[in-house]
Amino acid sequence: MAGGGPGLRSYRQDSSVTRRRLARGTLRRVLEFARPYRAQLAVFLGLISLDAAAGALTPLLFQRIIDDGISVGRSDVVISLSLVVAGLAVLSGGLGVAQRWFSTRIGEGLIVDLRTAVFDHVQRMPLAFFARTRTGALVQRLNGDVLGAQQAFTSTLSNLFSNLLTVVFVLAAMLSMSWQLTLLALTLLPVFVLPARHVGKKLSAITRESYELNADAAQTMNERFNVAGAHLVKIFGEPSRESEHFAAQARRVRDIGVRQAMYGTVFRVGLTVVASVAVAIVYGLGGVMAIAGTLTVGTVVALTAYLTRLYGPLAAMSNVQVDVMTALVSFERVLEVLDLEPSVSDSSDADDLGTDIARAGAGLELDHVHFRYPTAAEVSLASLESVAAPTSGSTTSTLHDVSFAVPAGATVALVGASGAGKTTVSQLVTRMYDPTGGSVRIAGRDLRDVTQASLRDAVGVVSQEAHLFHDTIAENLRYARPDASDDDVEAALRRAHVWDVVAALPSGVDTVVGDRGYRLSGGERQRLAIARVFLKAPAVVVLDEATAHLDSTSETAVQAALDEALRGRTSLVIAHRLSTVRGADLVVVLDEGRVVETGTHLELLARGGRYAELYNTQFTEAPLPTP
Repeated sequence: MAGGGPGLRSYRQDSSVTRRRLARGTLRRVLEFARPYRAQLAVFLGLISLDAAAGALTPLLFQRIIDDGISVGRSDVVISLSLVVAGLAVLSGGLGVAQRWFSTRIGEGLIVDLRTAVFDHVQRMPLAFFARTRTGALVQRLNGDVLGAQQAFTSTLSNLFSNLLTVVFVLAAMLSMSWQLTLLALTLLPVFVLPARHVGKKLSAITRESYELNADAAQTMNERFNVAGAHLVKIFGEPSRESEHFAAQARRVRDIGVRQAMYGTVFRVGLTVVASVAVAIVYGLGGVMAIAGTLTVGTVVALTAYLTRLYGPLAAMSNVQVDVMTALVSFERVLEVLDLEPSVSDSSDADDLGTDIARAGAGLELDHVHFRYPTAAEVSLASLESVAAPTSGSTTSTLHDVSFAVPAGATVALVGASGAGKTTVSQLVTRMYDPTGGSVRIAGRDLRDVTQASLRDAVGVVSQEAHLFHDTIAENLRYARPDASDDDVEAALRRAHVWDVVAALPSGVDTVVGDRGYRLSGGERQRLAIARVFLKAPAVVVLDEATAHLDSTSETAVQAALDEALRGRTSLVIAHRLSTVRGADLVVVLDEGRVVETGTHLELLARGGRYAELYNTQFTEAPLPTP
């Protein structure tokens, strides 16, 4: 039945959205996204109008065929009007194709605009945002909510406009034929709409539950099917237990699917029954009136034809508020992400750091730096963290009045117990965060006064956990320098002492490393990360336990390569190994976020302070056990 689909979709949506208050200006911003498509939207709405008019005209032609043709025996009228009906059918089909083309062009264009805008904005968010945000919730904004927002200009707008015009045209035609039968047919509408709204509430609740159950099942698959999760299951899990857990989830999805299907069937059957009863009434009373001569047979046939076009749009329009608000809420959820300002961003007068390094060298300085990690309210959204509301209280300060300077080309080793603030310092140098007090400077420039792009060019990082994308070895290296040649890639691999390993692989540098690089060993992944820094050749290098996953033989080789690569470059090294500390020009000892000692390895040992304690507990090799 015409219109049954949109009506069912309306009732399946969550009616609770109608109680939500939209943020001020949401509608205006929605229209701003539609501005590039206003010409296409005008044509789209024009096509809908023509289609609705053509649909409303067809029953009138049926009336004329019967009354002016069949009843009086004029075959010429029957043939000519039948050809007009056929022509309208062809026209309606063509209009439907044209509507679909414009709808798709507008909808897909909006999807590209919204997804690109969200992706670009999220890329500029600070590390703290990603540390708090659920990845699945963020992906849902890029997928589900973007598609919901797109429907505001395609299905929701077209259905609303089409249904409204159809109801207006059909009621006008029916009232002009017989206002008595028209009003009688309309009295049956509440008999369908009121129970259907009750069914709709049940259906929307079931739909929400279905989404949650499917999300749980998808989460289970994501966690078990990624390489780290699969590894954990292989070690600690039991296949039978995992299978039973997933089977229980699948059975719940099945049960809710059956209930959802039955409620949907009740909706469709109810609509069909009411429409059939209305048709029967019109045929019955209209037939009596036709026999009495107050109506023509053609009018009775036309009225019944109009009824099939009336109930579907009326039912859909009875829940139009849910349709509109669902689309607008999806738009608002997208705008919510776009409105979250990055806490780390370029200032309006930021300039290039490279020119300062070329002139003054890449000296590094922390000047009375204080830092606390930002709260959720400062960097994230409650809806992306799966919490009721973001916390607003202050976090504990991590760094307190930290100051030290590293001349250009020198190496500083950061040492301290776990939680002393070493990684925090490295994240300030790479501007993952901005200090809450004091300043971090490279080449004499406060990092907040230079562009982030130029800072990324100037600073290279090798972290303890080397992350590799699911791509080839060559492309993982070229991520640091896209224009690198094959020779450059090979040279970087050789300097990282991993070329022999790569060359022995069946596809060489074109080998796909797998999810997170799990096809390689930890040491091989680490050396590829070091090769990536070699390829980038930055002025400042940050090493966060860069040799942590290497065996003694590999560590010796890579350490020699690092010494060569770091020569002439400013280096900040978070160290837990004696070999790294001994070679540093300056050792900075952190304790509970404060600098407690600075000096060379030998100077600090001679003082017998905190560094000497760390040296005796962490750096001194344990004696060999007695046989």
